[in-house]
Amino acid sequence: MANHGTAAIVIAFLLVTVTLADAAPVGSLLTCTKAYGVKERETCFAVAQATGLTLNQFLSFNPNINCHNLFIGQWVCVAAVTA
Repeated sequence: MANHGTAAIVIAFLLVTVTLADAAPVGSLLTCTKAYGVKERETCFAVAQATGLTLNQFLSFNPNINCHNLFIGQWVCVAAVTA
């Protein structure tokens, strides 16, 4: 039987990548290269700090994120490259 945890990670990673591609302006498409699972009581700022990013960098990698509604296990992008 397939590992459901791995499948969930792959799907979440692809969703982040598609979200970044859809939200980025033409000519600056981003591809997520590293995802992070939000932990209990983490905020956008806390995730950014924990991963060595500024809040602005974090938000540019996650343009459609709702920082007031993060949930445990939510996958966010913490590193991206321009396509």
